[in-house]
Amino acid sequence: MSKGSELDVLTRRQCLDLLDRVRVGRLVFTEDALPAVQPVNFRMWHDDVVIRVAGGPKLTAATDHQVVAFQADELDADLHTGWSVTIVGHAEPLTDVDEQVEVAGTFVQPWVDGRRDHFVRIRTEKVTGRRFRDRGVPHYQADSED
Repeated sequence: MSKGSELDVLTRRQCLDLLDRVRVGRLVFTEDALPAVQPVNFRMWHDDVVIRVAGGPKLTAATDHQVVAFQADELDADLHTGWSVTIVGHAEPLTDVDEQVEVAGTFVQPWVDGRRDHFVRIRTEKVTGRRFRDRGVPHYQADSED
């Protein structure tokens, strides 16, 4: 019988701290009245998720202040360990010039060619997270890995 993993529910702060460790997540939004999911590179900024887009449906979702979801994780399929964080909140365009300048410096080169002139902020209105850890690792050791 497999010893399996334990599931820990993460606090809001633990979730936001984990998101600082990764650079790619998935944005869930509405496109043509249907759910859409796209990978995006992102940064945390003032505890909110910020993505840079060229335009299109992701910018439309922000302009319309749609409720969107964002999910990122680090999972090890062999060890059955890792974590997953989901944020739900309203998307909005980041239009203040000072804020655009501040957040622009935190982005690395986009993975895809082309201009990305618009910033979309996802407010962290609901944050949930789970950590999968080896049953043999005490909570305090799993926490210190963050």
